[in-house]
Amino acid sequence: MRVNERIRVREIRVIDDTGQQLGIMPPPQALAIAKQKGLDLVEISPTAQPPVCRIMDFGKYQYQEQKRTREARKHQKVIEVKEIKFRPKVDEHDYQFKKKHIERFLEDGDKVKATIFFRGREMAHPEIGRRILERLVEELGEVAIAETMPRLEGNQMHTILSRRPQGGGKGRAVARPAQPAPPPSSAQQG
Repeated sequence: MRVNERIRVREIRVIDDTGQQLGIMPPPQALAIAKQKGLDLVEISPTAQPPVCRIMDFGKYQYQEQKRTREARKHQKVIEVKEIKFRPKVDEHDYQFKKKHIERFLEDGDKVKATIFFRGREMAHPEIGRRILERLVEELGEVAIAETMPRLEGNQMHTILSRRPQGGGKGRAVARPAQPAPPPSSAQQG
């Protein structure tokens, strides 16, 4: 954004501090009007023909823009990616404990990267790690969806989980009762 003497074109369209159009004039003339009012001449639309400039308090304008961006930043939620590490030989209690942590992170609105870390001979059996991650995705199906399926990279296998969107509740509610219904009906017939 060019201000005052930095505006280097032959003619500009000028708008004063009240929003009135003053017409097309050379920049020195518009700058003189701005100086009389104790304000700045600011180029607001450089691509227009001729460029549009406004007479305003540039310092106040910058302050208000910073205030607006600060306010917008305050209201936005920064999503962090938390990482939970498992081992292929994870104990059941440790698994359940870490699963509860993942649920808490997801409730807070963060994403979770679940990682299986392989050492030495454990690399010969990546299917063990895949089963752990698939079990995790399946058990957290109510609250989370897997953004990526379990993938092996080097000596680590990971998947990224995010919170299930709340709007998709109707489709899930209809699909769930349909699955348990067939087994009881077939048991009644037989």
